[in-house]
Amino acid sequence: MKLGFIAMCAILLIVSFPCLAECGSFLGDFFDKTFRDEAVKGDPEAQNYLGCKYLNGQGVPKDYKQAKEWFQKAAEKGYSEAQFNLGLMYCNGDGVPQDYKRALEWYQKAADQDFIEAQYNLGHMYYNGDGVSQDFKRALEWYQKAADQGQPGAQNNLGVMYDFGQGVPQDFVKAHFWYNLAAASGLEKAQKNRDNVAKKMTPEQIAKAQEMASEWMEKHPSK
Repeated sequence: MKLGFIAMCAILLIVSFPCLAECGSFLGDFFDKTFRDEAVKGDPEAQNYLGCKYLNGQGVPKDYKQAKEWFQKAAEKGYSEAQFNLGLMYCNGDGVPQDYKRALEWYQKAADQDFIEAQYNLGHMYYNGDGVSQDFKRALEWYQKAADQGQPGAQNNLGVMYDFGQGVPQDFVKAHFWYNLAAASGLEKAQKNRDNVAKKMTPEQIAKAQEMASEWMEKHPSK
């Protein structure tokens, strides 16, 4: 059962540079030229930036081929954001044939560098069996890594797995705990899931789950 589950193939691209649109077109052009110069010189952060510009058509015509080329250059240098973005193109079939196996390969490289959203997407691919055999234990492993870093979607999806005993023994306390953490980040689906699982729990179990969530948030104040 996948009720309340959050899929992440459509997650937004990650790019390090801040939006500079409010600074005016001249400043935007200056920074774009600077980033392009740096990208040509081989700077992976600038290459990833250009990839995002071409993918989204920001200041340049949308061009999937150019986007892929710049992401590829940065990804092959080990730049985790570009590895994630390249994986996303293959996952969604943006300008390339949809290829879950190649998406998984690039997500794996980024996830191994603790890139949270790549860990989240890997969990989703193992959960659904996209490009791999369905494997709830591997899904749980990657969701756990992302959830431990405060990723609310991963926290919700861990809650679903404990709620319905997918790859783990059914555990309403842990389900409520993870739903509650995700809900604290404002995730509406998690709020509904938490309220639904609470109907299957005793007051003592709910109190225990709430205590666990409070302790976790005290240890992770920035999450």
